[in-house]
Amino acid sequence: MTTAPLARAGDPVVFVSAFASGDKAGIHAFHFDSTAGVLKPLHRTTDVQNPFFLALSRDGRFLYSIDAANFGDEVDEFVAAYAIGKEGRLMRLGRASSRGTSSCYLDTDATGKAVVVANYSSGSVASLPVKSDGSLAEAASFFQHSGSSVNPERQKGPNAHSIVISPDNRFALAADLGIDKIMIYKLDVSETKLSPGEAQPFAKMQPGSGPRHITFHPDGRHVYAINELANTVTVFDWNAADGTLKEKQTIATLPAGFTGKSYTADVKITPDGKHLYGTNRGHDSIACYRIADDGRLTLVKIEPSQGKGPQNLLVTPDGRWLLCANMPGNNLVVFAIDAATGALKKAGSPVEMPMPSCIRWLE
Repeated sequence: MTTAPLARAGDPVVFVSAFASGDKAGIHAFHFDSTAGVLKPLHRTTDVQNPFFLALSRDGRFLYSIDAANFGDEVDEFVAAYAIGKEGRLMRLGRASSRGTSSCYLDTDATGKAVVVANYSSGSVASLPVKSDGSLAEAASFFQHSGSSVNPERQKGPNAHSIVISPDNRFALAADLGIDKIMIYKLDVSETKLSPGEAQPFAKMQPGSGPRHITFHPDGRHVYAINELANTVTVFDWNAADGTLKEKQTIATLPAGFTGKSYTADVKITPDGKHLYGTNRGHDSIACYRIADDGRLTLVKIEPSQGKGPQNLLVTPDGRWLLCANMPGNNLVVFAIDAATGALKKAGSPVEMPMPSCIRWLE
C-alpha cells in the first residue's frame, strides 16, 4: 500500500478531533500562524466516528485515532490509522481493535513500531504493532486492570484513562482513575509488548484522587499526574533506571474557597520545563504553575479557558503558544505564553468547531 505525500511546507498543521458521531464527527486540520497565533481551517476528515483521542507517529508520517461507532458500548472499539498528506489530508490505512470500550488515550513509541491504547469503561490497556506502511496489526499484549476505590459513583471498578510512553522508550505509565493507581509497564519494542514493571508494578495514589492524565518533565526526572476527582496535580520523582515513581507533592488546581463542581482533564508542560498547565472543567479554567528545579509546583495564576469544559491542551514546540480545546463549549482558543512567568493571554477570537477533544501538532 502506498502512502500519501507528506505535508512539510508552510505553517505547521494542527489536528483536532471532533468527539461526535454522524455528520459532526471528524478530524479537523488547521494551519497555525506561529507569528500571530492564528488557526486557519484546512480540511476535515469524515470517515471516523467519535475520534476522542489522537496520536502522531514520531516521524510525522502517520496519525492514529480512536474510531467508535457507539462510544462506551459493550462492543470493543477501534484504533484507525491514517497516512498524512498535503494540507493535513488523511488517507485511511485501516483499523485494529482497541480491545476495550470508551477507548480514550493513544501514544506512539519513538521507533514507530508500537501504538498503546487505554480503555476507560473496560479498564484495560493494550499495545498494537505498527506495520511498515503505518497500518496496525491486532494487539500484541493486553492487560485488564482490577480493583476499586473510595468514590462510590466513579470508582466501582478500573477505568484506565491514559497511557504514556517514557522519554527513553522503555516504560509506559497508565493512569487508572477507578482504582487510584498509576500502573507501570515495561515496553519491549522488538515484540511490541507491555509487561508489568518488575521493580514497581504500580504507584498508589491518595484515595479518591482519580488520576486521569500523565506527563513527563522534559528532563525525564519527574512525572506529573492530574487527578480528575480531587482536582489536584501530583508530582513524582521518576527513576528511569528501574522504572519507579516516588510521590513528592500534591497541589490544588482550583482557587481556595471554590465550592462548585469541577473535574480536571489535561496536563501539559512547556518545552523548557519551566511551566505546567492543568485544565478545570466546571470552573472552566487553566491552572498555571511554575516548576522548580526539584520538580515541585507553585501556582502562578488560574486563567479562564474562554469556553466550557476545557478538555485538552497543546503547547507549541517553541513554547510561545498554548491551544485549548473547550469540548462542550465547541471552540478552540489560542493563548500567548509569557515566557518569564508562564501566565496566559488570549490571542484573537476562539475558533468554533463541534466538540473538540484532542489537539496534535505536525511541523
